[in-house]
Amino acid sequence: MERKCTNQPFLLLMQTSKAIQERIRDEMSKNKLSITEFSVLEVLFHKGKQTIQQIRSRILISSGSMTYVIDKLEQKGIIKRNDCREDRRVIHITLTAEGLELMENIMPKYQEIVDSFFEDLTDVESELLVNSLKKVSNRV
Repeated sequence: MERKCTNQPFLLLMQTSKAIQERIRDEMSKNKLSITEFSVLEVLFHKGKQTIQQIRSRILISSGSMTYVIDKLEQKGIIKRNDCREDRRVIHITLTAEGLELMENIMPKYQEIVDSFFEDLTDVESELLVNSLKKVSNRV
């Protein structure tokens, strides 16, 4: 007997999320970045100087993975680590000039892609989607 998924919203959300991530992954690979590397750069681009813990909490990856990603981005010359003068245990991460230039080049295309995912939604539909996802998120 074939089993059916009885929770269509869940299935559709997972399929859509996967498709979006694949599209963004494809675009970021053109810039020789993984989706996780791009996520770190996006946080720094929008928020400025951040600690590793602040970045990790925004993109939700493990500390071991975060260290690896930070090391790779630093080797590429896109970010730099800065010791905190007030607390030597803290390290701040910032974009280098090269990293900032890269992000200024990437972000318009990225924003265009993200906007294209939702362009067929009316303002009301978009607001309904956001409110519905918030309800689900609050239950998780």
